[in-house]
Amino acid sequence: MRPLPILAAAAAALVLGLGSPAWAQTSGDLRLYTLDCGTLALDDMAPFSDTGEHAGEAGVMAVPCFLVHDREQWLLWDTGLGDRLAAIPGGMRQLGGQWTVRRTLADQLADLGLKPGDITYVALSHIHADHSGNANLFPEATWLMDPVELTGLKTDPAPLGVQPERLTVLDHAMIRAVNGDADVFGDGRVIILKTPGHTPGHKSLLVRLERAGPILLTGDLFHTRENRAYRRVPAVNVDRADTLASFDRFEGVAAHEAARVIIQHSLEDVASLPKAPAWLD
Repeated sequence: MRPLPILAAAAAALVLGLGSPAWAQTSGDLRLYTLDCGTLALDDMAPFSDTGEHAGEAGVMAVPCFLVHDREQWLLWDTGLGDRLAAIPGGMRQLGGQWTVRRTLADQLADLGLKPGDITYVALSHIHADHSGNANLFPEATWLMDPVELTGLKTDPAPLGVQPERLTVLDHAMIRAVNGDADVFGDGRVIILKTPGHTPGHKSLLVRLERAGPILLTGDLFHTRENRAYRRVPAVNVDRADTLASFDRFEGVAAHEAARVIIQHSLEDVASLPKAPAWLD
């Protein structure tokens, strides 16, 4: 039975300390930027429900990256398909679809006056190739990583959807282990949330903006609005029970925070956000 929303929200508040107003009184400049890190045109959406609803349907998914600015520090959340694809007209076919990148992440950072070396932290919702394609651009950043995701990089063969060569930066980068939730900047405003199921160490992100209000970035907890509305579990997820528990936990946080939810692969959700160099604050 699905937990009552009020119970799920209460549990989320206890775990995260969400009832404290201290974070709201923290001074500083918190901004959320949305970057275009590619597009996936998929031949068959069947993998996104293990009960068959999408079999035979083609689909197009957004692939954003997100930058969070807090005072003088920067967090990059997910790194997209990979700048190498921008040099290939029409993109590349792999993993059941066409992967295209219109403009490099490096160029979009430059629009903000940034170089890859200026990024303080990088965190991935998970290590699948469509979220980690530009990882090797950031050897100077501190990486916020779940150890179980790092373990997946060492298996042979690699887990489905993982391209370890895109993540060789993790062989020598500074890594801050994130086993559960994590307060990125230490001021309670940007929280990595443990939401396993799609992968063993999957994470989502809560950003508490002053004017726009709380924003929840899903990673791949949900791939489409339908996945969320009907609680559809992708057939490619590693653990169905963990996925359903993460659905409940996420919805509890969303209710408690009255948060705006952005499903990262949803064209509609991503299009609703201002594109960098514009921002939400």
